[in-house]
Amino acid sequence: MARKPLAQQRRPDFPTAVLLTGVGKRHDIVSAFARHAFTVAVDPNPLAPAQYAAHVRVAPPRIDDPRYVGFLADLVAEHRVGAVVPLTDLDIHVLAAAPELPAFVPPAEICAAMFDKFRTHETLLALGLPSPPTVLPGAEPESYPVIVKPRQGSGARSIHFAKDAAQAAFFVDYVDEPVMIQRAMGGREFSIDVLSDLGGRCLNAIPRSMLESRGGESIKGQVLDDPELAGLARRVAEALGFRGPSTIQVFRDPESGIAITDVNPRFGGAFPAPMYAALPGRTYPELIVRMAAGESVEPHVGEHRHGHYFTRWYEQLELDAELRPTGRPML
Repeated sequence: MARKPLAQQRRPDFPTAVLLTGVGKRHDIVSAFARHAFTVAVDPNPLAPAQYAAHVRVAPPRIDDPRYVGFLADLVAEHRVGAVVPLTDLDIHVLAAAPELPAFVPPAEICAAMFDKFRTHETLLALGLPSPPTVLPGAEPESYPVIVKPRQGSGARSIHFAKDAAQAAFFVDYVDEPVMIQRAMGGREFSIDVLSDLGGRCLNAIPRSMLESRGGESIKGQVLDDPELAGLARRVAEALGFRGPSTIQVFRDPESGIAITDVNPRFGGAFPAPMYAALPGRTYPELIVRMAAGESVEPHVGEHRHGHYFTRWYEQLELDAELRPTGRPML
């Protein structure tokens, strides 16, 4: 059986349960699910703030522990979970390889390709989708400037702009992990927040501008009505067979046009943007809960509110010595 939960509230009157893994600081996502389903938060860190928005919080074994999947399977059975949704990149491939879990993730081979950004580039090109010219160290880029970035990076970690071959060579040597070299795109950067059903159909694609980001996470932006971006995101999600949430980042270069610079099969950092933009009853957590309950949801790409801006900030939570929320406001 699953390990005893760290904390558990009285189960509210929800017919459906969801399990969220690696919740970390994604309090916005966990609290959104908790409004529509009995929510189990799984995270090994007792100070991960998002777990305190769930009805149950549980500390799992490490992701690389052979017991990890079995632990989740026990939780699924215990709480009658209809959907397992990862909130980080770290265990997506593990969940994809576990057919016993009702995981909202792409097929395992797609997860592996998306975790390696050079393989992502090759996969996009093979599917006829636009990706900037990209090479591995030892090959000469088509042109400069370029971006040197880790093949398995996240959170904008160790990404360096290089204006010429000398700078590129320096950063290739400087970054202490496998990297790739990609054309530096000009123009504006956008993200499209996508949700797909378990059959690989794109249900919606909501574009937003990235006006300011920090650590690779958008903190200021605007939700857009942009059929070109929404249509591209739909093509990407359906070509890759995505299931569940995904985020697609693109540049609209004034010279070379649109190119896809990153694809993540999970919720994006600016999760509140598609929450505000969704029409009533169609937020992504609500749709996932409906699908978890066995309901079929029809695609509605392009149907969302737009024009409004979002701006994000940090909040905090006080815990007592037993790791229980005190409920005290800041003085």
